[in-house]
Amino acid sequence: MSTRISPLEAPFTESVEADFNAIMPPGMPPLSIFKTVAHNPRVLHRMVMGGLLDKGSISLADRELVILRTCGLCKAEYEWGVHVAGFASQAGFDESQINDTASECSDLSLWGTEQQLLIQLVDQLHESNHVDDALWACLSDAYLSEQLIELIMLAGLYHAVSYVVNACRVEREPFAPVFPEIT
Repeated sequence: MSTRISPLEAPFTESVEADFNAIMPPGMPPLSIFKTVAHNPRVLHRMVMGGLLDKGSISLADRELVILRTCGLCKAEYEWGVHVAGFASQAGFDESQINDTASECSDLSLWGTEQQLLIQLVDQLHESNHVDDALWACLSDAYLSEQLIELIMLAGLYHAVSYVVNACRVEREPFAPVFPEIT
C-alpha cells in the first residue's frame, strides 16, 4: 500500500523546522510521521507540545511498554517499529518481550508483576475504553495517581498516533523493524 499523504520535503517553514528541532535528536532528520503531520503546522505544533516522551512521572520502561503494546494492538507497525528501534533496548526488553507487545494475546509470563498490570491496562482500554475495578485496585497499589494519569494519557495519545500512521499509510522508516511473525 502506498502512502496517502506524502511527507513534506525541505525547505520547511521556520515554525515547522522549529517543531522538528524540538522533537528530534540533534542531527537526526525528522521522521516521516512528523513530515506528514506538518501538512497542518498547527496540528504538528500541538502534537510536539503535547508529547509525552520527556522525563515524566513513569520510567522509560513503563512508558515504552504502554506505547509498544498500544501500537501493537492498533496494528500501527510504523510507530511500533520506530519505538522498538529507538527505545526497546534502553527499556531493557528482550526479543521475546518485544515480539509479545505486537501479539493479539499477550503472554503475561514474560513480564514482571507491574508490567503485567500495564499490559492489562492497555488491553482493557483498547478493548472497552474502561478499566475494571479489580485492575484499578491493583494499579492503584502499584502506581501514584499522577502516574496513572500519565499512563492512561499515553495509551490514548498513541491510539491517536496509530490512527494517523495507519490512515495516512506512513511508510516505514528504513531503520525500524516490522512486526514479528506471530505463530
